[in-house]
Amino acid sequence: MAEYRVVVTDDRFGSYTQENEVFREIDCSVEVLELKDEQETIQSLKYADAVLVNLHPLPAKVIRTLEKCRVISRYGVGFDNVDVDAATAAGIWVARVPDYSFEDVSDQALALLLGCVRKIAHKDRRIREGGWDLKAEQPCYRVKGKILGLIGYGAIARTLHRKVSGLGLTKVLAFDPYLDHQVVRDSGAEPADLPVLLETADYISIHVPLNKETHHLIGLEQLKRCKNSAILINTSRGPVIDEAALGQILQDGGLAAAGLDVFETEPLPADSPLRKLDNVTLSDHSGFYSEESIVELKTKVARNVLEVLKGGKPIYPVNQI
Repeated sequence: MAEYRVVVTDDRFGSYTQENEVFREIDCSVEVLELKDEQETIQSLKYADAVLVNLHPLPAKVIRTLEKCRVISRYGVGFDNVDVDAATAAGIWVARVPDYSFEDVSDQALALLLGCVRKIAHKDRRIREGGWDLKAEQPCYRVKGKILGLIGYGAIARTLHRKVSGLGLTKVLAFDPYLDHQVVRDSGAEPADLPVLLETADYISIHVPLNKETHHLIGLEQLKRCKNSAILINTSRGPVIDEAALGQILQDGGLAAAGLDVFETEPLPADSPLRKLDNVTLSDHSGFYSEESIVELKTKVARNVLEVLKGGKPIYPVNQI
């Protein structure tokens, strides 16, 4: 029997070559599960030494039953499905991988933005239906001379800023209350508070984590501040936007378009009003994905665990114990 038991709570990958390669340094087994409910989760994780988690919820009730666990490592940047306070109280490290998909998420944001600007999804649908000469249905306006607003100015937003630098934008505004204004200026953006950014920007791209402060950060009041011609992009977390308010604003013409990779409920429900709006471009929460990013993610999520089981701390800790 292996010295350490590592359990994967939900299988999104099928293959665990990278994880097993990392764990070759120690005597370790990797057990891949597809946990369905809380009771099954409690029974399966009770004696795990480490947990690798994708989207499966790990609430306080589950974490308090973990008798051997030393580290919970999440496949991704966010960690809102793990009760960090409960883990800290139990002496369990929580770790993540914050730096594996900067290029990929910023690519997705840029693709959604340009797709909305040039009405690509709309034109594709209409041409498949037999349409042609579609200018009157959804007019297009050039990017040059426009203003981009970035809500959150972390690594992904800065990577997107770099990628749009050749598009002829007039300026890039950045709202990030956790950054010194000089840091923003040194990166070539102009600091702005949220109301000013919403009122000024032609394109708005959201790049903030989901927490108590950012839940419904963009609600009806904020959306009403935007230009009717503005385009809103979200590749961060769905609940950052009040989805019902967004649907209403888009339907009423308060925004020109939205490009969304994330949603309040995922997969997007069949009865979601967003499905019926022709000025919305939808994606399947895949901004993080490229073949290269998955290899990097799987390697780093395992390294977090390895370092703890070897007696150290994760490479990317969320908490301190």
